[in-house]
Order: sequence, then C-alpha cells, then structure tokens
Amino acid sequence: MAVKVVDASALAALLFGEPEAEGVAERLGDARLVGPALLGFELANVCLAKCRRHPEREPALRQAFRLRTRLGIKELTVDHEAAIDLAIGSGLTAYDASYLWLSRQLEAELITLDRRLAEAAAVG
Repeated sequence: MAVKVVDASALAALLFGEPEAEGVAERLGDARLVGPALLGFELANVCLAKCRRHPEREPALRQAFRLRTRLGIKELTVDHEAAIDLAIGSGLTAYDASYLWLSRQLEAELITLDRRLAEAAAVG
C-alpha cells in the first residue's frame, strides 16, 4: 500500500466539505496517510477560524473536526533543523516545509491544496 503525506489544506477540504473534497479523496485513494506532528494543531486552527466566522455552525464544525481520527493518519516527528533549511531554500513557512521534508524522507507523494507547497514539492 502506498504511503502519502497529507497536509492540513487537503484534510480540511475533506473534513469540512469544501469544494475540493472530492478531488482530494480521489488523490488519497486507499493510501496509508501520514503527516507531521503539527497536523492536528493546524486542523484545530482551521476549525477555530471556521467557528469564529460561522458561530451558528460550531457544533457541526466540531463534529467534522473529530472525524479526523477515523482517517488513521499517522503523525510523525520531523527534523526541525532540516525543515528550517527547506523553508529557507524554498520560501515556505517552517510549517509547510515540515510536510515537504516528510514527503521527501518517505519518498511519498504530498497531497496539498497549497499552491506554493505543491510547487516546492514538484521541484523535488
């Protein structure tokens, strides 16, 4: 089974029913999913932002956030120094560079909706 690194933008699309959800689901397929240890925090922040924008939807948004545990995503430790190096070289944030570092370490496809991160991953 293939391993794929999935970032918060792609997972948020799935969890919160964003327009890109179907395309993300197709790209993920039946792969074993991994992400950096910061993934849960990033998704929590997306949920928080949505709750603040749409307080009337908070219960549904929290319920959608809880579904992340059913996806079986393994959160892995990232070499922070290496992520800084990648961030400096690519212009990414250290957060985004963590996903890139992980995908390179595992030689795994990176599933993201972030254009800059996708471009950095394509450079190899």
